[in-house]
Parts: sequence; structure tokens; C-alpha cells
Amino acid sequence: MRAPRVIFDIVLLALYLVAANPALTGVPFHEYLGAGIFVLMVAHAVASGEGLGGRGRWAQRVLNGALLVALAFCVVSGAMVSGTLLPSLGFYATGYYFWGPLHALSAKVLLAALLVHVVLRAPGALAVFRHREAQVEKRVSG
Repeated sequence: MRAPRVIFDIVLLALYLVAANPALTGVPFHEYLGAGIFVLMVAHAVASGEGLGGRGRWAQRVLNGALLVALAFCVVSGAMVSGTLLPSLGFYATGYYFWGPLHALSAKVLLAALLVHVVLRAPGALAVFRHREAQVEKRVSG
């Protein structure tokens, strides 16, 4: 893992945490930020090179699959209940009483899977920062 990628991941996590609280951001910003985060999460998955069929262990693949499914359900259901983003594109979806609860459930599953993902990846990210800190100390003292 490299430092720029770890920084990207931390920024992505921070953005997600902001977007996951529509009461804090307001619904219109929540919708647009959520769409942007979806694009960034896809970039994260591609950049990590692991994906569902990657080199990770089977448990990591299951977690990645759960993240992918939860993200897909969250994005699709979020678009279907959209009061800002979808109408700004000239679309309107019916079935709020189906899509609304599905969005709430998938967002909770996504958050839970993301927390597990972060806990499993945190040691690797911390190792990157420790290594960079050791390199800086070596340059300063050497």
C-alpha cells in the first residue's frame, strides 16, 4: 500500500461519513455527494486491484462482495427516492414506500460492512505512515 492511496482512502472515508448524515448536510447535498462518492468508491475498488476475484482470501472476497452489493442497492435506491438529483435530470421515480426502506436498510448494511473493511485495513494503512515517518527521521538524522 502506498501513501497517496492511503490518503485517498482516508479522504473517501471522510466524505462518506459526511454524506451518510443527510441531517447534517441537507438532502440535496447528500444526494450529489453520494453520487460523487459512488464514483470514487468504484475508483477505489479498481485501484486496490483486489475486486471480487483478486488475490485476497475468501473472507476478503465475501466482504468485498457485501460492500459491492450494499453500495449498488444504496445507490439505486437512493436514486429512486431522490428529490433533487433525479428530478434535475428530468426523471421522477414512483414507489417511495419500497425504495425508501430499501435505501435505509442498504445504507446501514453498507456502513456495517465499511466499518469491518476499515478495521481490517487499518493496520496496513498505519504501517504505511510508520514507514514514511521512519524514512523522514532517517533523512533528518542521516
